[in-house]
Amino acid sequence: MMDLHLTAATAERIAERYLAVWSEPDAARRLATIKELWAEDGVEYVEEAEFRGHAELDARIAQAYEAFVGSGRFTVTPAGDVRWHHDVITMTVHLTTPSGESAWAARAVLIIGADDLIRQDYQFVVQELAE
Repeated sequence: MMDLHLTAATAERIAERYLAVWSEPDAARRLATIKELWAEDGVEYVEEAEFRGHAELDARIAQAYEAFVGSGRFTVTPAGDVRWHHDVITMTVHLTTPSGESAWAARAVLIIGADDLIRQDYQFVVQELAE
């Protein structure tokens, strides 16, 4: 029988920190959190690009923060649908307007290593950005 290494507490902690890193205004804390979440060679795949390693992930998340959260246009909010089993965590992430409406949503699929670090992060857009 395969070891189901992800516990409920571990999966929830990873999901919570994953959501929070996209809203972190402090660059040093953001990078520290990236290093605590992703493996050194971890990769994020979005429809049009991939970001590999801590430096690329940091640049990608900093850019997204500045464009969407730091600008005051949106907040990053969870859908409350975190699920996990074996080495996979899934959740839906929203960019929410100040009035509380979802302007964008993606399904995140996180492949977690035995060390509880994200190896692969796939984002599937389920609601295109409403400008």
